Amino acid sequence: MVKYRIEHDSLGEVQVPVDAYYGVQTKRAMDNFHISGIQLSHYPRLINALAYVKLAASDANSSLGLLDEDKSRAISRACEELLSGKLHDQFVVDVMQGGAGTSTNMNANEVICNRALELMGYQKGEYDKLHPLNDVNMSQSTNDVYPSALKIALILEIRELMDAMRYLKKAFAAKGTEFADVIKMGRTQLQDAVPMTLGQEFSAWGVMIGEDVQRLDEAQSLVHEINMGATAIGTGLNAHPDYTRTVTEKLVESTTLQLVSSPDLVEATQDTGVYVQLSGVLKRVAVKLSKICNDLRLLSSGPRCGVNEINLPPMQPGSTIMPGKVNPVIPEVVNQVAFAVVGNDMTITMASEAGQLELNVMEPVIGYSLFQSMNMLRRACLTLADSCVSGITANRDRCREMVEHSIGLVTALNPFLGYEKSTEIAKEAMKTGGSVYAIVLEKGYLSQEELDDILRPENMIKPRYINRS
Repeated sequence: MVKYRIEHDSLGEVQVPVDAYYGVQTKRAMDNFHISGIQLSHYPRLINALAYVKLAASDANSSLGLLDEDKSRAISRACEELLSGKLHDQFVVDVMQGGAGTSTNMNANEVICNRALELMGYQKGEYDKLHPLNDVNMSQSTNDVYPSALKIALILEIRELMDAMRYLKKAFAAKGTEFADVIKMGRTQLQDAVPMTLGQEFSAWGVMIGEDVQRLDEAQSLVHEINMGATAIGTGLNAHPDYTRTVTEKLVESTTLQLVSSPDLVEATQDTGVYVQLSGVLKRVAVKLSKICNDLRLLSSGPRCGVNEINLPPMQPGSTIMPGKVNPVIPEVVNQVAFAVVGNDMTITMASEAGQLELNVMEPVIGYSLFQSMNMLRRACLTLADSCVSGITANRDRCREMVEHSIGLVTALNPFLGYEKSTEIAKEAMKTGGSVYAIVLEKGYLSQEELDDILRPENMIKPRYINRS
């Protein structure tokens, strides 16, 4: 049978499992929030970020003469254990919660406090020796702890996502080099345009991903501003005058991140604009990835009755009724990730707008949505690179055949025959099914030598000086 200890808060007494490192307020949150089914333990970086914040606060309070050195030492050791991966299973609160993150902060306070009590030689729950609020939460409020920890965790998540995006960019660039000599038809509005190489197409996708790595890096720089020392609303009530500076310095030292204190803590405590901006960049990444995957699906469509310029690696049987059918499942799943990220962006937008006065209480859903978007995008980039892009092959003959039979070649005749005469040739080719080359030659507009030079696809894939004399 489970044994319990009795803990109390301002609402009364609650039974807490005797072996649990969490306490009464965490237990109430467990009972209140059966929402997402995802506990804080699912996000180890957020737990580590909370540990960094509590460690810095303990050190700052001790150095300012506010916290007994023995208590500070025990709190610090407990935080270091969290940073090593211990006791993460004790972070049991649902990530979707009311209270602006108070339940998350209390989960951290209670776990750190009870582990610190053990390290001091006491029993869990002996809060007269070390208290989760009076000591672990000294000089703090959820309203500066939660957003500061969230930002530290987000910075680390952003870095991982950027690494995954660079990996995908490299995969596209490699295919760009491999397919540099594959002539194909470019298309606009799904209609034939002018020739290009398959390598140019893949290289362009790599450049698109690289641009978004830069945008994400720019957004990351804004996340480094924190509001530690703000306490409840930004006025710093119950904090030492030197606490903000000291705790920020301690955080920079322990995390090695270039964190900076906001110049206006009242503004920083209520303003969630940085999350909106970050989410907007994530949406931009998602939209571009989805567009690229649309293109991959189109170019590989067929195999007999579609574009069929490229082959995606076959990953699994595609139908329970159509034998031999193989579907573009990797681009399809990345498309769906993109849709979810766009939806999360709307959630973050509405949650940021929903703040009132000196605090935005909707930060838990903002954090949850950002973590989900970044985790899915990171996995999507790695999956797309390894399970799709790296295995793509080109149907070289098919690409060349479509170029040679395309009416789009007529565009190259504009400088020599003019737009109207070129249009006439295009219409006749459409009507008769004849080639542009044959019609021009038949009408005697240009010599065969001139046509061979002008309509050679390799001469159309980059700028070229044209002598019209």
